[in-house]
Amino acid sequence: MAFEPPRRLVTALGETAQDGDDWLEKLPEAVEQSVALRELTVERTHVPGGRSSLVLLVRRADDTPAVLKLVPPRSRPESERAALAHWNGLGAARLLDPELSDGALLLERLHRDVSVRSLPEAKALLEAAGTLRRLWVEPPAGHRFETVAERTGRQADAMRASAAADADVAPLVDAALAARDELLAASVRPRLLHGTFRQSKVLAGDRLPWLAVGPDPVVGEPAFDLARLVRDRVEDLIASPSGASITRRRVKKLAESLEVEQERLRGWTLFRAVESGVRALRVGRPQDAELLLEFAGWL
Repeated sequence: MAFEPPRRLVTALGETAQDGDDWLEKLPEAVEQSVALRELTVERTHVPGGRSSLVLLVRRADDTPAVLKLVPPRSRPESERAALAHWNGLGAARLLDPELSDGALLLERLHRDVSVRSLPEAKALLEAAGTLRRLWVEPPAGHRFETVAERTGRQADAMRASAAADADVAPLVDAALAARDELLAASVRPRLLHGTFRQSKVLAGDRLPWLAVGPDPVVGEPAFDLARLVRDRVEDLIASPSGASITRRRVKKLAESLEVEQERLRGWTLFRAVESGVRALRVGRPQDAELLLEFAGWL
């Protein structure tokens, strides 16, 4: 099967490539094997697609539409599979091949060109928050999901290295790391979280109006998950003369609507914005970094 991976995927994976990473080179063969194993017919590649996976629109042997998603090992496809299987369609796209484990995922097909982000901002936040709430369930017994403490610990190490190399970001990094330490010191009831939730991760469906896709699941407190939603449409916030006050109102509104502590949501929003900002600097996206770090400064 001949195809070209979407340019967006190639560029994004190139930013974080490691020596010996040959997933892209082996992708045509992996697609052929996954399609044959599931007896699928490929319609087309979804373009522009995501930054961490290849998405193919396919049909199953009984002609029902589906999506085949191929994920590099570094993006933890088996963790995504386990989370989707546990949710079993509750708030998220349904996994259609739970018995397989080959780095590919067969999912119910949603309307990939219609996300919550297409709605007016207030409505989009409301629908996204409602979808996110459904995902916050008790993790399965004996789970092997990464915890918030583990994930943010890795991120914190990279943030310290960035701060040591760039004095301009050091004050924000110090504030973000202090917030993380304080947040992790408190005992909270852990939940299975989406991990990378934002408006563009909520797509229109037929079974339910809106369903989440693309989790990078993690176990921890809901405020961590909600924090990424706070900064959605960050470019619009930065462009607004009242962006700082809008952000503070958004934190308050989301915290109240989803019953999380406002100060914990603010703290995780700060940490995640600074982490994303210094990571953008590290991989050569200075404009994204500037937006994120200015946003973090409002918190």
